[in-house]
Amino acid sequence: MLSTILAIAGKPGLFKLISGSKRMIIVESLLDGKRGPVYGNAQVNALSDIAMYTEDEEVALREVFAAIQAKEGTNPIAIDVKTASAEELRNYMAQVLPTYDRERVHNSDIKKLIQWYNLLLKNNLTDFSAEGENEGEKKVEENA
Repeated sequence: MLSTILAIAGKPGLFKLISGSKRMIIVESLLDGKRGPVYGNAQVNALSDIAMYTEDEEVALREVFAAIQAKEGTNPIAIDVKTASAEELRNYMAQVLPTYDRERVHNSDIKKLIQWYNLLLKNNLTDFSAEGENEGEKKVEENA
């Protein structure tokens, strides 16, 4: 599932991959549902390719989302990222991923993580298992 959800540099929120060709892809915003093209010169990352730094190794974002889901259940994260202090953000991250690298994971990264999780939850995209990844990849291949 996370392989079809994209983060695009310079654009707020997350996007669902609709279709693609060699020079562009068509995406749908998870914020407002609008569709549009993204060209080859844009920096696009699938959430399945993103990881968080820990003291030992990098942990896939899917695993971090699964840890948040285990903590929060079906509820969104209650932290308001616009008014939260650095200490609140870091305390929350320590609860979810105790071994996260406190030097390389910045407050802005934690804010983005919270916003993305809440957006995925709002759009009912909550299958963070490795099996869910394979299902998402199959759907993209079928649509292409």
